[in-house]
Amino acid sequence: MKIGIIGSTGLVGSHLKRLLAAEHELYTPHHVALDITDTADVRAWCRSVQPDLVINCSAIDVDRCEREPQLAEAVNVTGPQALAHIAREHGASILHFSTNYVFDGKQHGHIYTQADATDAINVYGRTKRVGEEALLTANPQSYVIRTSWVFGTGKENFLSTVHRKLRAGERIRSIKDVWASATYVNDLAARTLEVLARRSYGLYHVVNAGVLNYLEFAEEAARLAHADTALIEQVSESDAQRLAERPRFTPMSCSLSAELGLPPLRDWRAALTAYIAEANPH
Repeated sequence: MKIGIIGSTGLVGSHLKRLLAAEHELYTPHHVALDITDTADVRAWCRSVQPDLVINCSAIDVDRCEREPQLAEAVNVTGPQALAHIAREHGASILHFSTNYVFDGKQHGHIYTQADATDAINVYGRTKRVGEEALLTANPQSYVIRTSWVFGTGKENFLSTVHRKLRAGERIRSIKDVWASATYVNDLAARTLEVLARRSYGLYHVVNAGVLNYLEFAEEAARLAHADTALIEQVSESDAQRLAERPRFTPMSCSLSAELGLPPLRDWRAALTAYIAEANPH
């Protein structure tokens, strides 16, 4: 297939690019070459490439969305809608990544499925949800994959670097009162290909199994890295003073994957073990 990957230099996009490159003709425009918020730009690109599938991995930081809501609207709503609509004009399908932040996280102990109502509490989550709806409406050949707390090689976020910092003896702060699912990018990319192979359009949740908070993740990373857990300072979400409010409890599971015969992804602890082994092969 001819596949266009938007955001191919990011964490998810780069891993999908690596997996797809062997069997498909890939087009990976830099954001300077393709502005997805510019409909004319998207139309010209699709006319040039004639893709069979467009994968949208474009992303914007949660707190930046809070600071720049117009940019959030452009990247999370206008862009995906344009991509989906114009892909449909060319007979192409589209795959788009979304987030657990579409939920308010107020039901402690509740595991969210696709059947649950959404009620985002920050600009990022609200625009991502509107973007999902716009995309699914614009193109019936759409896949939307919600994921959560993605970690792996290629992004210097807390989850991806905590084991390295602890092993180096660096003190870290870890939030104890926000829970979700974590997702190893290798597992996310592999499951994405399985979803595409089944050609069953719809809304998916793709996360590693298990419920955790940042503190539990850090403690497990310390154990695997043979680091001292005393280096971990426990803090609350309010202590972190992040600009955008975060939902407190948003673990997810995927009923649609089960219907297609796809088993749940491995537990997050097993995934973290694999990641640390990959990141530190010696």
